[in-house]
Amino acid sequence: MAQNTSALTIRGLHVRRGSLEVLHGVDLTVEPGKPVALLGRNGAGKSTLCEALLGLMQITAGYIDFGGIELAGLPPQHIAAHGITIVPQGRRVFRSLTVDEHLRLMDGLKPGPWSRERVYRAFPRLAERKRNFGNQLSGGEQQMLAIARALMTNPRLIVLDEPSEGLAPAIVDDLLKTLSQLDSDGVSILLVEQNMRVGLRAAERIAVMSAGVITLTTDADTLKGDVALQQRALGLATA
Repeated sequence: MAQNTSALTIRGLHVRRGSLEVLHGVDLTVEPGKPVALLGRNGAGKSTLCEALLGLMQITAGYIDFGGIELAGLPPQHIAAHGITIVPQGRRVFRSLTVDEHLRLMDGLKPGPWSRERVYRAFPRLAERKRNFGNQLSGGEQQMLAIARALMTNPRLIVLDEPSEGLAPAIVDDLLKTLSQLDSDGVSILLVEQNMRVGLRAAERIAVMSAGVITLTTDADTLKGDVALQQRALGLATA
């Protein structure tokens, strides 16, 4: 059987920040067409896991396999070259660049289905605002731009760190519709969220993190239908 070139497998991952161990043997799997939402409160270790995946934290034990390639120990630029990209928390849009200039920076970096033309078809609001600077965009428009910029790298795995943060419910609905379109491209999706409602709507599989470990892995449908399990495992915002 052929190796799935976009499958992410994390096993027994331990990560330290200085003298403090933050992740204590994390196991997680993300497959194409089966988006995973990693849910947990602030301080649970979600951001540390993202940083370790991107090569920004030292891994003390365990492994990260992406399509048969061991990522642990690789520098961030090599990990990015293997097709992993992130939509960072807070968007990190450049205030002094227009929408189109943001996308032109990424144009042609890696061949694939995503181009500026496709971005503007997928995000008509960005097409309307293509000459506006980053500081002239609303929060929702900045999030669209951050996602579009990541897609321009033609990733095999996209990590979205708290994408719904600070957005109105209607804008979050638009975001979820966009994410649902990525499955057809065979892109693996790891959604990192505190908002359980968003995670349950966006993902097929749910992983719950607390105090640096995965405490629950289940189908989204199972968690949706079990309020008691939601309370025990999460206690997170559903609105």
